[in-house]
Amino acid sequence: MAPEPEPTPLLPRPLLAVAVGLPALLAAGVAAVGLFLGTGGQDEPADPTSARSGPVALVPVPAPKAEGEECQALQSKLPMQLVSNGATLPRRELAAPAPPGAVAWGDTRHDPIVLRCGLDRPAALTPGSTLRVVSDVQWLEITEGTTATWYVVDRPAYIALTIPSDAGTGPLQDISTTVRDTLPTTPVDTRGN
Repeated sequence: MAPEPEPTPLLPRPLLAVAVGLPALLAAGVAAVGLFLGTGGQDEPADPTSARSGPVALVPVPAPKAEGEECQALQSKLPMQLVSNGATLPRRELAAPAPPGAVAWGDTRHDPIVLRCGLDRPAALTPGSTLRVVSDVQWLEITEGTTATWYVVDRPAYIALTIPSDAGTGPLQDISTTVRDTLPTTPVDTRGN
């Protein structure tokens, strides 16, 4: 009896190796690109601390007085760290291009606290606005989601301090003291004139 002929593959061996290896290589490439570029716009990063380490990226907002004397004087006096619920938050580097008049504090466990100086008058400031006084500085609070933005409304430049809701009152108190000791008091403009 003659031996049966060996079946011949449908594809030549080199082409079969490419067909089997290409999907594995493609999957590895997609994984590498995903690690390099990040989550591609998803709300939460794969590693929650990765978005909190490295420079803080800030969206530019209108700040016509950000490079004025008042904001320069304030920035030179701002603390290098803030205390938030017992945690010390150091100043953070801002990603380029950094908006003028902006400073941030934070660490890998906390969302950053952001101060912006020289902003336009907040539209929410009206004759009926409820203002809070902290260390002789008048603030307008605007809460949005899990953050609150506090606007200094009684100084020659409008200043905004954006604080995560779990930050406590320490940062607001520290910044109030610095503003009080650095910038003169001005009348609150609730009419926008």
